[in-house]
Amino acid sequence: MSRSTPALQRAARGSVWNLLGSGVSGVATFLLTVAVTRLASQTEAGIFFSATSLFLMVTSLGQLGANTGIVYFLSGARARGELHHATTYMRTAIRPVLVVAVVLAAALFLLADPLESLLSPGANGGFADYMRLMALFVPCAAVLNIATSGTRGLGTMKPTAALDQMTRPVLQLVLVGVLLTLLGPGAISWAWSLAYLPTAVLAWWWWKRLRERAAPQVIDPTFRPAGAFWRFSAPRALAGVAQVAMQRLDIILVGALAGLEAAAIYGAATRFLALGQMVGRAVSLSVQPLLGESLAHKDYSGTAHLYQASTAWLVLATWPLYLVLLNFGGTVLGIFGDGYSMGDSALLILCAAMLVATACGMVDMVLIMAGRSFWNLTNVLIALATNISLDFLLIPSHGVLGAAVGWAAALLLGNLLPLAQVFHWFRLHPFGGATLLAIAASAVPFGLLPLALGAVLSGGAHFVTSLALGFVVYGGALFLLRRQLQLGVLVSALRKRKAGRKQSFSST
Repeated sequence: MSRSTPALQRAARGSVWNLLGSGVSGVATFLLTVAVTRLASQTEAGIFFSATSLFLMVTSLGQLGANTGIVYFLSGARARGELHHATTYMRTAIRPVLVVAVVLAAALFLLADPLESLLSPGANGGFADYMRLMALFVPCAAVLNIATSGTRGLGTMKPTAALDQMTRPVLQLVLVGVLLTLLGPGAISWAWSLAYLPTAVLAWWWWKRLRERAAPQVIDPTFRPAGAFWRFSAPRALAGVAQVAMQRLDIILVGALAGLEAAAIYGAATRFLALGQMVGRAVSLSVQPLLGESLAHKDYSGTAHLYQASTAWLVLATWPLYLVLLNFGGTVLGIFGDGYSMGDSALLILCAAMLVATACGMVDMVLIMAGRSFWNLTNVLIALATNISLDFLLIPSHGVLGAAVGWAAALLLGNLLPLAQVFHWFRLHPFGGATLLAIAASAVPFGLLPLALGAVLSGGAHFVTSLALGFVVYGGALFLLRRQLQLGVLVSALRKRKAGRKQSFSST
């Protein structure tokens, strides 16, 4: 598969921006986790991980699925040359979202004490204090998410990368790190939350600027897209919450059922998975509007090309991380301090599940952009129900290991079910030649090579030698397979980032 289409080149440009943003976000989030685990007790770290997880779940619920809906409808409007309706679409999306965000913020503020009793027993008021302060920033998170989604619908990834993936997490790291050192754990909540305010303001300004560049806006009273918009977006509301719940609810349930110290260990261990998920989200966000355009034209050949090429890139970017963690999880978890290596078994189970999940590519996004949001909702709810059931069954007796089993089962169901559906309905799948080569290029240096070296080396020598040789072999494989993996498209996109600023808006 050596051919390069304009859509793939656009996906590459978006992926470069988002991979850059995800890299910054991943490093900042990881360093934030290290700072919290090193500078606070396990109980305090458990409170922080549980509170931020609940905040992210609440903000996801408040999106009402409109963040996906605005991308879907603006992508379709762009494909049809109807971006003069962009303002109408945004008004349709953001007004209900803001109302719900304010209601959820008030509920979170007023119910902080009961939530602490239910979710973080033994927090001694710390969890409730976190929630009351974080509640004030729920509307800011809503504006940030909707505005950056709108810019993606207009065809550019830059605001998402610059604001949501770079500025916000770096600002959170700086504020939390400085104030945690100077004032102690009590300052973490507002230091972490405050970053949503300036990024929300900048995101809205950027959306308005790009909207005017896209097309002169026309407010047509006869154009009423609300019915179609919310019929598509409503299923995404539950699906979006369920997807965030599968990533975050485990931490909350571990804290409630096994203790805050266990929540700290599980939260730290799963931060490594967050690094890989950020990369997956970067590729997904880049390809999402292009899939919307391609499927709007019923161009299934072009869709297959995008899907398989982006899956190969996703495997190349994430499999090395997961394979290293499979082989050296206990060693790497020592970064967080004493006691955190107890999450080794949980990390192993989750990394194995993530290898399967990433090999499926952005299958749920293909399903959504094909207009099958109801089936996406069904799949996510099945996976979430499995996750929660296994959590309640296994966490009380097995702690973080039980939570890992629940999440791993949910990850597998959440990817294999939509994979079967997109193949059945559209004959689409991610397993092209590029994907299989990407799997081999990652598995040999980071999976098989460390196993072979383990027969003659141990401890730190095994870890360092495996990484050094692994990256040499991996780099050589990427060079030899650059045509088949279409890496030239990514390299070209990276070289043309500056030139791209001078191109027309539609090519960004």
